[in-house]
Amino acid sequence: MKLILSTAALAVGIAATGAAHAADAAKAAALMKGSDCMACHAEATKLVGPSYKEIAKKYDASATDALVKKVKAGGSGAWGAVPMTPHPNLKDEDVKVMVEWILSLK
Repeated sequence: MKLILSTAALAVGIAATGAAHAADAAKAAALMKGSDCMACHAEATKLVGPSYKEIAKKYDASATDALVKKVKAGGSGAWGAVPMTPHPNLKDEDVKVMVEWILSLK
């Protein structure tokens, strides 16, 4: 009986986590669509800048705050000479949602 309850609780937890991840992904997609991210980046293909999957491969979650600052400030050097334009008008919390989604693409 305990095993059945534990298994059920685990299944509910996994389902809730999956639903939360889907909601975060939908929010991130909406935020990215409302910005100019897609002009230079795609999920799996390098465009002007690296793909989101390349970014996820290079960085782990501990880099989230630094990447939020990088998106807002712009710059070059991490991926070559082509600079990323700054995005100072984006809210920190919105950029964090986008960065966290990108880093989840491992």
